[in-house]
Amino acid sequence: MYRSSSSGIDTRSVVFSLIAINVVFFALSSWQGNFMYSWLALFYPASPLYKPTQLIGHLFMHANFMHIFSNMFALFMFGTVLERVWGPQRFLFFYFVTGLGAVALHLGVQAWILYNFTGSFAPSIEQLSEFPQIANTYIIPTVGASGAVFGILAAFGLLFPNTEMMLIFLPVPIKAKYFISLYIFWELYRGMSMADGDNVAHFAHLGGALFGFILVKLWNRNRDFLY
Repeated sequence: MYRSSSSGIDTRSVVFSLIAINVVFFALSSWQGNFMYSWLALFYPASPLYKPTQLIGHLFMHANFMHIFSNMFALFMFGTVLERVWGPQRFLFFYFVTGLGAVALHLGVQAWILYNFTGSFAPSIEQLSEFPQIANTYIIPTVGASGAVFGILAAFGLLFPNTEMMLIFLPVPIKAKYFISLYIFWELYRGMSMADGDNVAHFAHLGGALFGFILVKLWNRNRDFLY
């Protein structure tokens, strides 16, 4: 059994633990930013700044307050429900699989872009200097739990499709299946647009949603009801 605090939060839940770890890492990165980012923020694997610890570590790093607040808010709102349905072990497994699935698609798209421009998945610095528009692939790291969060959103939309949600920017309720589907299609549009100045890892979001969709379908293949 989980222990609840006076605020109703399960302080022994996986969701609570994940939020706590993210908050601690965010605080530490504000104090020892260079050290934390060098070991935990995810660089492209061919970059000299890449370290294996970054594959998991970047899931607990965030760029700024609004970045961590939005991710942790979504994790709390939707992840809490899923943990109650699946239990802590399955939820934790789901969280990391979707997070790593997000990484796989994100890095795959980065590799495709590099190959499309330079003819190599691991171009040299000299090759990159000829294409400054893609040099950021080596220079700017990826951080955030957004991939796993999008996996959670996809799972919630599949398991609770008719749950009505009230959004600040929308004056009428909208069912989860419509809102989450539109959100994912918006991420696909933004990712395909590749707009200048867009520093959001849209394909990481899509990768998390895709792996979340696959896992839920596999786990529910012998079930014929929706929540």
